[in-house]
Amino acid sequence: AAADKWAAKGNSVSFLLQGTQVQGMVAEGDTIKAGAKELISGLQRRGITPVMLTGDNPKAAEHVANLLGLTEFHAGLLPDDKQKIIADYQAKGNHVIMVGDGVNDAPSLAAADIGIAIGAGTDVAIDSADVVLVKSEPSDILHFLDLAKITNRKMVQNLWWGAGYNIVAIPLAAGVLSFIGIILDPAVGAAVMAMSTILCAA
Repeated sequence: AAADKWAAKGNSVSFLLQGTQVQGMVAEGDTIKAGAKELISGLQRRGITPVMLTGDNPKAAEHVANLLGLTEFHAGLLPDDKQKIIADYQAKGNHVIMVGDGVNDAPSLAAADIGIAIGAGTDVAIDSADVVLVKSEPSDILHFLDLAKITNRKMVQNLWWGAGYNIVAIPLAAGVLSFIGIILDPAVGAAVMAMSTILCAA
C-alpha cells in the first residue's frame, strides 16, 4: 500500500529484500522541468500530439502525464520498445520527433525523423541526435519548430522568386513575343536578375 502511494505520486519505488522479506523501500522521483508544461501545451496548439515514452512504472508515468496534460503515454519500456513504438507511428504515416537525453534513448533518437537531444544528456544521445538543446530547456523545441517553419517558408518564397523571373524573362529574351514588338533588352534582363537576387536575399 505504501509503495502504491508513492508510485501514484510519480515516484519509482525500489525494494530492499532480505531473502524474501521486504526490509525497506526507496522512492525516487524526478522534478518536472518548469518549461515542460509550456512545451506540451505549445505542441498541442500547433496540432502536434505529444507522447511520453518512459521506462518508469505505469503509475508514475500516469501521474506525470496527468500533471503535464498528456493524453497518450507508454510506460515500462526498454530501449527496443521505444524504437518499435516510433517505427509503428512512422508506419502509420506520422512524422516523429524524438526528444531524449539518456543512453537508452539513443536508438530512438537515431530512428526518429528528427532526433532532439538534451544538452545536459549523455554523449551517446547527443551523437545520435540531429538537434541539441544547448540550454537543456524543453520549451526551446517550440522555437526550433517556429524557426523550421519560417525557414521552409523562405525557401519556397525564394524558389518562386528565383524561378519566376526566369519563367517570364527567358522566353522574352528568346523573342517569343518579337512578332508583336516585345523583346527583352539585355540591360533590362540584367536589372531583373539583380532584382531577383535582392528579393531572395531579403
